[in-house]
Amino acid sequence: MYTTRRKTRKNSFYLLMGILGLIAVFLGFLTTYIVPSVKGSFKAPLVIHIHGALALGWISLLFIQAMTIKFNRFPLHKTLGVCGAFIALGIIGTMLPVGLVQVERELSLGLGATAISSLVGLSATALIFGGFVILGFVYRRKPAFHKRFMLLATIVLLWPAWFRFRHYFPSVPRPDIWFGVVLADSLIILAWIADKETYGKIHPALLYGGLFIILENTLEVLMFDSSPWRTVSQAIYHAII
Repeated sequence: MYTTRRKTRKNSFYLLMGILGLIAVFLGFLTTYIVPSVKGSFKAPLVIHIHGALALGWISLLFIQAMTIKFNRFPLHKTLGVCGAFIALGIIGTMLPVGLVQVERELSLGLGATAISSLVGLSATALIFGGFVILGFVYRRKPAFHKRFMLLATIVLLWPAWFRFRHYFPSVPRPDIWFGVVLADSLIILAWIADKETYGKIHPALLYGGLFIILENTLEVLMFDSSPWRTVSQAIYHAII
């Protein structure tokens, strides 16, 4: 009986995380992308739409892959995993072009060097997301590691959605802290709690990978737009234009 309950919790948790991710994307981009697109008022280069579709595909894949495991559809899980690898490559490949579009828009608004500073965080996101995807691929024959690395990759990718929640709460001070760190990294805390409740301990991949994400997000808040940060962002900007 206990084994059955534990297996149910394991399956349910990753399904829940997939649902939470999709809800975050829907609510986060509802007012800034979905509604304007429906109204025909959202104008952006094609790469923005491609990147958004790929990111949504990856987050949807977390839910779908949890379903394939729940119903023991292992061959389909492997096939979709191959598709996921191409989606991940597409996401990484479109991140900097999307960032450049954002920079050019903010430069036109007169934000100057601060506009370019966002490229550091974007580049870090691409590297960290890609790193966790690679780890997930390397450990694909070790499910305990594989699923946690893929979950962490998804949590990294969800950051822009969580950060857009600031539009619903404009009076909240320091949205970079409350939405960019506390809210965005809350899924890591939930994952730690779920691991502890299910297995009696937090899996090392989830513990150290989660700590790394939290640390990186915190450092971004502390260092954003500082002199060293601007130096790096300028180097990235001039390398890609």
